[in-house]
Amino acid sequence: MKNQGGDLERTIHPLAAKYLRQERMPHLACPGCGIGQVVHSTLIACDELALTPENTVWVQGVGCSSRITYTLWKGDNIDAHHGRIFAVATGMKLSRPDLNFICFTGDGDCMSIGGNHFLHACRRNLDVTVIMFNNAIYGMTGGQVAPTTPMGAMTTTTPYGNIEDPMDSVKIAMAAGASYVARWRSTDFRQVVSSIKKGIQTKGFSFIEVLTQCPTQFGRYVLKTGDPLKILQWHKDHTVTLKKAEKMTPEELKDKMLIGEFAHTTDRTGVVERYWDMIKKIQSERA
Repeated sequence: MKNQGGDLERTIHPLAAKYLRQERMPHLACPGCGIGQVVHSTLIACDELALTPENTVWVQGVGCSSRITYTLWKGDNIDAHHGRIFAVATGMKLSRPDLNFICFTGDGDCMSIGGNHFLHACRRNLDVTVIMFNNAIYGMTGGQVAPTTPMGAMTTTTPYGNIEDPMDSVKIAMAAGASYVARWRSTDFRQVVSSIKKGIQTKGFSFIEVLTQCPTQFGRYVLKTGDPLKILQWHKDHTVTLKKAEKMTPEELKDKMLIGEFAHTTDRTGVVERYWDMIKKIQSERA
């Protein structure tokens, strides 16, 4: 639709107007990227839980997943060093336990450069909600191999094919002690919204991995296509729900990624709660 001057008018979604800076739109994601879908899901979850820019802080690392929040979010946010979001989020949550913290990270930022911090954030059961965008490649820096890149995939740093097994972030999160763990595809809209809401409401470390299509790098180098629909089909062909997997053989599950809710624990305390309990105890003893 055009206005009287002939310029194209932008229709701003009510959620975007509520949470995002309109003057900085459109966002920086490439056409066909799944990041916008997940941001939309996140904003719906925030709105349904009555979160506001005043009581919610975004912590993001370096990568495609982080560029939207630090440029558009109306409230407070901090852009941490590459792989260091959990160290930053730990200090902020310990000092302001009353605020909600949502961490946006990518598979490279979280599982490669930030792998050590990720392990200990899970172990400490840090009370934050983490959404990891998994495009199975380094999207922003040139299409290099990532810890989640499929075996045999050709990237800019594996021109003859990736010879390493991909890392399963869900298994790692569960083994390290996260309270809530889920994995979905960017097109699993209702499930992503539901999981983000559960993650925010769960005390402790909540980890939601979302498989996102990347036409610019993953499509170009791994699948030899820039068509996001073909990447979405690849996701569909290479994923299976937990319920369906129960009836499948190990051979049938080979090279498949499981999607669904993997863990939801509500009876485990975390470092934030224990920290403030300790402070109150010491203050009481010294009174």
